Amino acid sequence: MKLSNAVTKLKGVGPRMAEKLLRLGIATVEDLLAFYPRRYQDWTKITPMDELVFGEEAAVYGRVADRKEVRPRPHMSILTVVLTDGTGAVNLVYFNQPWKRDEFPMDAHVLAYGRAEYNYRKIQMQNADTELVEPAALAGFQKLVPVYPLTEGLKLSRMQELIRQALEKAEDLTENLPARVLRESHLMGRREAVEAIHFPVSWEAQKAARRRLAFEELFFMQAGIFLLRKKRQAGMSGIKCAPSGRLVAAALRSLPFTLTEGQRQAFADIEDDMEGLVPMQRLVQGDVGSGKTAVAALAVAKMTENGYQSALMVPTEVLAQQHFQTFSELYKNLPIRTALLTGTTKASEKKQILEALRAGEIDLLIGTHALIEDAVVFARLGLVITDEQHRFGVKQREALETKGECPHTLIMTATPIPRTMALSVYGDLNVSAIRGMPPGRHPVRTYAVGGDMLPRIYRFMAREMDAGHQVYVVCPLVAESEKQDLAAAEKVYRELQEKELPGYRCGMVHGRMKEKEKQQVMDDFRTGRVQLLVATSVIEVGVNMPNATIMFVYGADRFGLSQLHQLRGRVGRGSAQAYCILYTDSVNETARLRMELMTRIQDGFLLAEKDLLIRGSGEFFGYHQHGMPDLRAADILRDLPLLEEARKAARREVAAGLDCREELKRRFGGKFFERIYH
Repeated sequence: MKLSNAVTKLKGVGPRMAEKLLRLGIATVEDLLAFYPRRYQDWTKITPMDELVFGEEAAVYGRVADRKEVRPRPHMSILTVVLTDGTGAVNLVYFNQPWKRDEFPMDAHVLAYGRAEYNYRKIQMQNADTELVEPAALAGFQKLVPVYPLTEGLKLSRMQELIRQALEKAEDLTENLPARVLRESHLMGRREAVEAIHFPVSWEAQKAARRRLAFEELFFMQAGIFLLRKKRQAGMSGIKCAPSGRLVAAALRSLPFTLTEGQRQAFADIEDDMEGLVPMQRLVQGDVGSGKTAVAALAVAKMTENGYQSALMVPTEVLAQQHFQTFSELYKNLPIRTALLTGTTKASEKKQILEALRAGEIDLLIGTHALIEDAVVFARLGLVITDEQHRFGVKQREALETKGECPHTLIMTATPIPRTMALSVYGDLNVSAIRGMPPGRHPVRTYAVGGDMLPRIYRFMAREMDAGHQVYVVCPLVAESEKQDLAAAEKVYRELQEKELPGYRCGMVHGRMKEKEKQQVMDDFRTGRVQLLVATSVIEVGVNMPNATIMFVYGADRFGLSQLHQLRGRVGRGSAQAYCILYTDSVNETARLRMELMTRIQDGFLLAEKDLLIRGSGEFFGYHQHGMPDLRAADILRDLPLLEEARKAARREVAAGLDCREELKRRFGGKFFERIYH
């Protein structure tokens, strides 16, 4: 049997069982073997009943001393089984499971695992897992029991049976790591590791198995990234720029501020890349308002100085318009010609832009996805910049890059990512981080409030607007439904306009509006004709509004910390004190922790690390958008040292000629694989 075979090849897996397995993402034998336990019950240590710690899970072993079933009301039964071990007693409690009575004969010996609680002056375990075990056989049942996220109608015993069968029959579960890597990293063999992760004989065996399987995932991820980089560099001659000259110096002087140390370092990295033989592939990450745009403006100036064109692609028309205004202002006294191209550009204007672009009369073209249309032809494209890269797919970015011959690539993001995290997904890119804020920026005062504070908040908004300032109100995405999202925003908009703040000019933007309508509202907000803007979270609100002093976020618990921090960065860009008010009525402990962190921490990189800790690397990072599968054994946060080790080994093996085409095809397939081999 092959790993690629459907699970229906296994004995006892018919259509109904296959459907249940598919709900868990299990379609093949390999999927089944890679469905690792999320945790383990430790049955290896039996705790005397008088030593149980309330609130903690434990295994106990005792004799059935009593069984009681009561029915306090119709359609409800409570079965209580009393176990004793000579030191004390534990009540096993089961709700609406009367048939379980027969599983506990009087005086039988029972091994039970559950969470110890103290209720009604008794020690209890609700819905404990149990085994009938005679004293002579007890040693054979003292083991680590895997816990899987199972679906309805699929029991642990059945899952284990299927996994054991797959292990026995899988012919091609052979070693896939180079012998040198196994030896130097002291790794368990592949088959042994898969068996030990599902059926560990000890904690030591489980840890060694997880380490091996995590290393394997990280090794092939990094090998793929190095192969991608190798492909890019093979026979590739980039545009070798001359050292920065007069135009870059003039662009520096045109900036309305002095570069921060972080900006200077980022631009120095870019200069080094652009003056080399290999095309630049660099990610510049920085906090909202850290000055990434200024760094990009200098890179464009350098490209123009060398006789090449630049393209800047952004996810929304609102943001494209903003960037066009910013760059036009920076370059107004410089010989750098800019143009704007979006989906709503008039046909006559679009024709003129395309002709000028083809003739080399435009130095910088700013736009949305419209830039990747076939009609857009550059005379000499030398630099491709994408802003808010997470909003673009790999194919979109590469479609723009193909409009030039090996252009330099600069990717900007306002979502700070810990460096070691960046290695896992952006490992084919060089990374620059802009830490610190430009001088003169005031920290945004941040508050977390509940419903009882709303009247005060509305009065505060009114005072700020009376003082000539403006207000953002952001509504969350509700259940990933744009319709619900819109309804929620419209409700808030009506309440504010008709009830809470009737004397003020309100506007609303959402993802289902036409671009022209959206642009009109944003223009009205920019010019002050709209004082309060209600926005849904499905649109980019990345517009510089120096006059906006309040960012009010409804349902703040629905956002990640990085999202909230980005929203907070939309205010505080002028001289007045700005405020971010996070509204939630959630009593969830995690939600409260996130709100507390937001009120205490202003540093986006530190918040990103905290977000990572709270949400986990998979959710935080979104591997799918990069064409990579989710990690199953590895956890980027927990396994950073292992990532570094795997990365080092992968770099060495790829340099030595490792191909691993079949392994990468099997693991990644799709987009990521195509980028390496096509």
